[in-house]
Order: sequence, then structure tokens, then C-alpha cells
Amino acid sequence: MTLHQCRSAFYGAFLLLALGCAATPERSSTGEYIDDSAITTKVKAAIFNEPSLKVFQINVETTKNVVHLSGGVVTRSEMNKAVEVARSVDGVRSVRNDLHFK
Repeated sequence: MTLHQCRSAFYGAFLLLALGCAATPERSSTGEYIDDSAITTKVKAAIFNEPSLKVFQINVETTKNVVHLSGGVVTRSEMNKAVEVARSVDGVRSVRNDLHFK
């Protein structure tokens, strides 16, 4: 193979790899997935470190920097606190609250 053919093959493979990691409306890119995982971990830690929320089973999922809270709490103030704590985490664009009362 000539140098030109090798270079063309390399650029073609690189282009395919880059397109495979691109985001679509239905799917997050690799970078977005890693960011979402980091945000989820930070929100879970923040909720666990909040004494008034520590005892509740609050589920956290993040997609494209939007945090989704689900699970159960006892009072409206606990629900509001969970949303407030989630919003305070760096990188969170918005919070979708699907918490319910036990």
C-alpha cells in the first residue's frame, strides 16, 4: 500500500468511529453518557448527604443533563428539598419530579 492509500484508509476509519460516537435525538453520545453518569452519581451523593432525605428511596436517572427523580417521600417539604438538592448539582440543566407521597 502506498502512503496515500494508508492515509485515506486511516481517515476513513476515523470518520466512521467519530460518526458512531455522535449523538442522535434518541441516543446520547459517549461524552454525554459519561456526563450524565457523573451527574447521576453527584445527585445521589447530595441526596444521601442531606439528613432529611437520607432515609428515603429516591431513584435518580439523568439523560442529557436532565435529572429524573422518582420514588417516595412523606411530606411536600421533603419533595421540595430533593428537587432543590438535585438542582444545586453542577451540570444539571433541569429536574423532572416524579416523586410521590408514601
